[in-house]
Amino acid sequence: MDMSKRLQGKVVVMTAAGQGIGRACAVRMAAEGARVIATDINADSVAELNAIDGIEARVLNVLDANAITELATDIGAVDVLFNCAGIVHAGDILHTPEDDWDMAFALNAKAQYRMIRAFLPAMLTNGGGSIINMSSVAGPVTGPANRLAYSASKAAVAGMTRAIATDYVTQGIRCNSICPGTVDSPSLHQRLKDTGDYEGALSAFVARQPMGRIGQPHEIAALVAYLASDESGFTTGQEHIIDGGWTA
Repeated sequence: MDMSKRLQGKVVVMTAAGQGIGRACAVRMAAEGARVIATDINADSVAELNAIDGIEARVLNVLDANAITELATDIGAVDVLFNCAGIVHAGDILHTPEDDWDMAFALNAKAQYRMIRAFLPAMLTNGGGSIINMSSVAGPVTGPANRLAYSASKAAVAGMTRAIATDYVTQGIRCNSICPGTVDSPSLHQRLKDTGDYEGALSAFVARQPMGRIGQPHEIAALVAYLASDESGFTTGQEHIIDGGWTA
């Protein structure tokens, strides 16, 4: 197998492809030969992605159930569904308003539920496929301070992933979650700025990593490409931890 083209012929649909991890994953899968239908809520990011060979980008708000249904109807069967959209809220239970809780579950978990319900029927008719859900080490593996809503919603993703894997394992569907630690991204840097002490917050994130650094988007993209490929054909229902040893 030509490793550089192991996704040749596969059709991928993914969310939150506009920046950070999502963009790196879209570029990586397109480079490996996939036709990547990359969605994002930001129209400017979509325009930039459309200039990359192998990527067909579309605007999608994953909080809009009708828009998801219309997208699935338009695209039809895909080989890979990668649910990447998410949000991080800070706060313990006494400092997490219900609006933050609701938004965390809406974007981190319910949007994935809707995407899978929309695309799974055609995948089943087509003989199978790979579903990859973005979770986190926060929730399924560990409980970092001041991340109540985020951790709870990401734990829900891990549970949903295992349930789908069990329900459809005999029908050619694989479903796995990815559990990153701290990864360099525009959203991370914005959260660090929002603390009012960017350098101190960054140092704290780095300090908890045994490797002495945070992850890079291309490192997550390598794992996503593997789970999208036939090389991972015996892998389903797993939380794939990629956190630089933080939770070892």
